[in-house]
Amino acid sequence: MKTILCIGAGYVGGPTMAMIAKKCPGYKITVADINPARIAAWQSEELPIYEPGLLELVKECRGKNLFFSTDVAAGIREADIIFVSVNTPTKTFGEGAGMAADLQYWEKVAREILANSDRDKIVVEKSTLPVRTAEAIARILNVPGSKVRFEILSNPEFLAEGTAIEDLEKPDRVLIGGNQTTEAGRRAVEELVAVYAHWVPRERILTTNVWSSELSKLVANAFLAQRISSVNSISALAEATEADVEEVARAIGMDSRIGPKFLRASVGFGGSCFQKDILNLVYICRHYGLHEVADYWHSVVKINDYQKSRFVGRILASMFNTIVGKRIAVFGFAFKANTGDTRETPAIAVCRKLLEERAALVVTDPAALPNAKKDLADFADRVAFEPDPYKAAAGAHALVFVTEWPQYQKLDFQRLYDSMAKPAFLFDGRNFLDHEKLFEIGFDVHPIGKPSLEHK
Repeated sequence: MKTILCIGAGYVGGPTMAMIAKKCPGYKITVADINPARIAAWQSEELPIYEPGLLELVKECRGKNLFFSTDVAAGIREADIIFVSVNTPTKTFGEGAGMAADLQYWEKVAREILANSDRDKIVVEKSTLPVRTAEAIARILNVPGSKVRFEILSNPEFLAEGTAIEDLEKPDRVLIGGNQTTEAGRRAVEELVAVYAHWVPRERILTTNVWSSELSKLVANAFLAQRISSVNSISALAEATEADVEEVARAIGMDSRIGPKFLRASVGFGGSCFQKDILNLVYICRHYGLHEVADYWHSVVKINDYQKSRFVGRILASMFNTIVGKRIAVFGFAFKANTGDTRETPAIAVCRKLLEERAALVVTDPAALPNAKKDLADFADRVAFEPDPYKAAAGAHALVFVTEWPQYQKLDFQRLYDSMAKPAFLFDGRNFLDHEKLFEIGFDVHPIGKPSLEHK
């Protein structure tokens, strides 16, 4: 039986290994993490992350060929293939602060792999890493004179939170980068290809050199974020000209050269990947002296920040240029629906700006309130957290929708309206509600990139 270890039990490692365990019953899969609370959660009925279908998948394989452990060293010794899926946040200090990836955790893991290996192994980059990180990792692992050799592969994830299980089961592509110039490198690539080939058609498994694989991950996220920032920039123009950004997006999305995906205007993108990967790309471009290219990609992040500020500015302007003491209910704090993840969520910036204007804030979300409390801890005495959306709305001057949870579309908006102060304002930061119906109920409705519906 082949053994696979994944170091890092987070949003990528846990779901990915659960799917491999299901599709590859002949492999023993272990997910290891130094955080005992996180490992305990993976062994319980309440997993440390929320993802539709994940609990059922884990329960199907857990204890059979899927295991969770805090003994990283033992897992390394046993494994034939080691996936590394540790956090690679943006640096907050020193050279490259605010843009470059912080690789200290990756290097610590690499040295731990070296210290606990007595035979050749395949090490797979699963974290999003700067281009040519594999070269640095190889220098740490492949010590001159050592009898143990490591092949370093890049296998970036392309998961969207909220649909991760579906993305794993039916991926658009699986990308594997390796050293194609040596026999050992080619064998390592084929060994990882064989894992995914248990359920992914071979034509969807793309093999490249390591550098192309690493760069492809950054560029994929940059392109997707670019589309969001592009349509968000147009949403500002649409509001100014009384156009409808959804009609514009529909029109250009029907062009086969463009397509309709990622053209929905919103309060802005969030999550752990888009901003971090774009800033990483910007830093790499600057490192190689490509300043115009860096400026181009940096503008994608700047537009995203602008959109969040613009959204709050519209709230302020619509509510008579003051929200001091006004109760504002923020519906949704996760960066997208069907996840509890709040990393880089637009809700953080929106809430902080509202609090700076001295609003009385109440936040509601089906899955993200624990993280929301941490993200707004410095405003703890000025923010209420309420799981019941009807209680959150009671007495509010405005409802601000930041996350497109489908259950919000099914709310009794007449009941919400009746419980609010008047005039009752509603700001749809995702353009996913029925604006005409809300206006008929009595709300002053302010969507993104579309004319407001106001009672004069």
